[in-house]
Amino acid sequence: MAIVTISPKFQVVIPQSIREVMGIRSGEKAHVIPYRNRIEIIPVRDVRKLRGSLKGIDTSFDRVGDRVTDGQRVSSVKI
Repeated sequence: MAIVTISPKFQVVIPQSIREVMGIRSGEKAHVIPYRNRIEIIPVRDVRKLRGSLKGIDTSFDRVGDRVTDGQRVSSVKI
């Protein structure tokens, strides 16, 4: 965890190690949002540059079976 100093102009320098890991470059835009008791900085990414970034990811998951009662399909759900 890196500790940064807030300047008199309320500026913060993102440490080099974090910039390198996140691929942040000078001049890029970021969203700054308050979340609970912290501040989050989220880099704005061009969606087209993300193409192929998830290649090879495992997209399989266990599905929940259809709603079946005694071998019969339930046509409506009562609440």
